Amino acid sequence: MAFGDDFDERLLERAGSRSLGWNLLLLLIVLVAAASVVAGLWWLPRRSAPPTAAETPVAVETPPVETGAAGQPAGDPVRDQWRSLQAELPSMDRLEIRQRAHLLLEQATDPGLVAALQDLVGEINRDLVFTPAAMPEKIDYVVQPGDALGKIARRYDTTVELIQRGNQLRGDLIRPGDRLRVFNVPFSVVLDKGRNELLVFAQDSFFKRYRVGTGKHGTTPAGIFVIGDKIVEPPWWRPDGKVVPFGDEENVLGTRWMSLTPVEGTDPVRGYGIHGTWEPETIGHQASAGCVRLLNDDVEELYALLPVGTRVVIRE
Repeated sequence: MAFGDDFDERLLERAGSRSLGWNLLLLLIVLVAAASVVAGLWWLPRRSAPPTAAETPVAVETPPVETGAAGQPAGDPVRDQWRSLQAELPSMDRLEIRQRAHLLLEQATDPGLVAALQDLVGEINRDLVFTPAAMPEKIDYVVQPGDALGKIARRYDTTVELIQRGNQLRGDLIRPGDRLRVFNVPFSVVLDKGRNELLVFAQDSFFKRYRVGTGKHGTTPAGIFVIGDKIVEPPWWRPDGKVVPFGDEENVLGTRWMSLTPVEGTDPVRGYGIHGTWEPETIGHQASAGCVRLLNDDVEELYALLPVGTRVVIRE
């Protein structure tokens, strides 16, 4: 049975209308789903992404707190001031940092905090004393006719090496009118055998801390001494009297030697001194035959600082 052209056109028109409606509905569903996905992707990074550099707190390392009768508990004023000082270091000059660290050293009792402050002060002092930088312990000196480095060093109770290194001199030659900065404060030393630490003081102010090795079974003598002979690249006298020259692998003295002469009622011992070592692993331990040993770099630094006659106190 034929329905004619008119029926076909109406049927197609209805079919087209239904198709258009379904297509619009499907399009709407797709758009809603896409919007949900986009919203989810936009939100996830904001929940899981790490904070930016500006939002991340800066961790400042501080030494561990030792609690107890002699320790200072966390949150004490001295440790809070230490944290404050660490945060301000980039904006401060070295002398200001040193002054504030010295004030904290006078109050600190926690061993970890004391060591951290000593290391900071020591690093600053090393940088200042071995360069032409100004510091309160130095004087400005104009070389006079007849002057020599040894003469100037004796006048100001310092060493030729310290004048040379502190003024970046390559030799002994100086001329009248030359300007030098000369360290003009006497050093003293306190050595703690129990801690294997050697502390250097300028006048009464802490200057620098060094780790040392001392005698086996406590054989390093205690008492009051002064620095005697000073020798660069020293030979070593073996117990049997044989001399072992510097550079021989049997020579145990490292690159520098400073003898210790007992004074003020200390037992009249002989043959003890402060020297370097070729065995860095022994530093911090009782490992020598009784002498005080340092890393070669440290003993060379100490050798330049301490003139003959420097007072050395050795404690048990």
